Amino acid sequence: MVDAQFFGMDYEQVVRKYKKTVGSVCVMRLKNWSDAEDCFQNTFFKLYYNSPEFESEDHLKAWLIRVAINECNRYIRKNRPHYTLDEVNDDGVDFPTDKCDMSWALFRLDNKYQEVLYLHYCEDYPVNEIAKILNKSPNTIKTLLRRGREKLKKLYGGETHE
Repeated sequence: MVDAQFFGMDYEQVVRKYKKTVGSVCVMRLKNWSDAEDCFQNTFFKLYYNSPEFESEDHLKAWLIRVAINECNRYIRKNRPHYTLDEVNDDGVDFPTDKCDMSWALFRLDNKYQEVLYLHYCEDYPVNEIAKILNKSPNTIKTLLRRGREKLKKLYGGETHE
């Protein structure tokens, strides 16, 4: 690979900038730290070795999220045994929660709600962008957001914000 530049950033700068986003997507999807690390690495390996062309920095970020989701789905299909984060002792697992405190609450929801709620509230993606990333219609995303908020409200009580 030639030293690729991604909107003024080299590969290492891209990893530093998007590591929390990609890591959060992987952990949210797999609920297992070591499996998430594998998918995290595979996502950035694909960026490094493929060095695709991007239209914008937003396109780069959306590509990383989509690849991370695909890597996690591929990992799940392998049917490997999984341990949940509840089974892991609190011995230094450093999950990033500074941007979105609701991340941990999302673990109790189905994946289809986790992804859209995470992308909308934690990564600040609008409905149309989430639809493109997940290859779903905007109306489907709106429905998943509404139902996901309802499920969170049932689980944790209180008001949900539209």
